Amino acid sequence: MTAFPDLAGKRAVVTGSGGVIGRWIAESLREAGCALCLTDASQPDLDAQAAALGLADDSFGFAADLMDEASIDALVAEVGRRWGAADILVNNAGIYPSGFLLDISTAEFDRIFSVNLRAPFILTKGLATQMVRQGVKGSIINISSGASRKMRRTVVPYCTSKTALDRLTKGFAVELAEFGIRANALEPGFAAGSTVSELTEEHIRNTVAQIPLGRPSSRADVANALLYLASDASAYVTGSTLTVDGGNSIGSLAVHQAKKHPL
Repeated sequence: MTAFPDLAGKRAVVTGSGGVIGRWIAESLREAGCALCLTDASQPDLDAQAAALGLADDSFGFAADLMDEASIDALVAEVGRRWGAADILVNNAGIYPSGFLLDISTAEFDRIFSVNLRAPFILTKGLATQMVRQGVKGSIINISSGASRKMRRTVVPYCTSKTALDRLTKGFAVELAEFGIRANALEPGFAAGSTVSELTEEHIRNTVAQIPLGRPSSRADVANALLYLASDASAYVTGSTLTVDGGNSIGSLAVHQAKKHPL
């Protein structure tokens, strides 16, 4: 088995770095040797995260509103000014509001697609352009979800946005391949503690109970998959979706008959 190459000297942009998965991603890339551009909505929170990670002058935090194209463009410009180009982009930021289709407003529908799909498009377009101009053979990783394939009641727009993100990933993979830039999607498993969508203890228990491997996602689960896609260990992988969710998206453990045990 090939070990992950050293990512020392690589420059990585991570959106939504203040969330649970975002923190795991940032920590993993930093431990692998990457310089980081952390981005989220709050500059004070980013400054605190940078301090906690012990980031040096090669790294920085940049507050950005992912619903605002000008704000995303400013982030791209700052990456270009500081680094010339990034080597790794992780489009992690996403929102997961709940609501039945008959109740959800058009504005809320648009907000979900703006953050979950439109922002990755704009950011990938801008940073990939810098990669091409600088001759960087980069890796773009879009954080998707098993919800892209397994519809869930009350979060249909979220599911649909992730299905579209998977298709967008494949589109960028096809069009950027000639420049040596790879684009893949990563589907992490369920992780409680979201800072965007608060989950009840009952919801968490019920969700974990249905995961075939019987537990939520861990930092190591995300790190192992992410570092694989970010590194040359996956040099011949593009346009793929790597699912690391304990089997949560393949089916349910719920039993709807009297027999509750296999034996």
